[in-house]
Amino acid sequence: MQQRNSVDYTRLTRVGFLLGLGLFVAGAGAELAGHAIWGTLPAWEETLLTDSVALGIIVAFCSVFGFGIAMPLME
Repeated sequence: MQQRNSVDYTRLTRVGFLLGLGLFVAGAGAELAGHAIWGTLPAWEETLLTDSVALGIIVAFCSVFGFGIAMPLME
């Protein structure tokens, strides 16, 4: 019996979630630290850090639902 190469969805889910969590923590932490140290930040930095937080949330949820739930059910 031949064994086929299966995708490791558990690993992909974990790595994707941790990537999203890292983006979220880095964006939120840098925004808090920036406001605490310098007071006001330039508009481009505010946009970059806010987008980092939003992208982190999106990546984390999409990797959990995509690789953790949907892809294994379709296999």
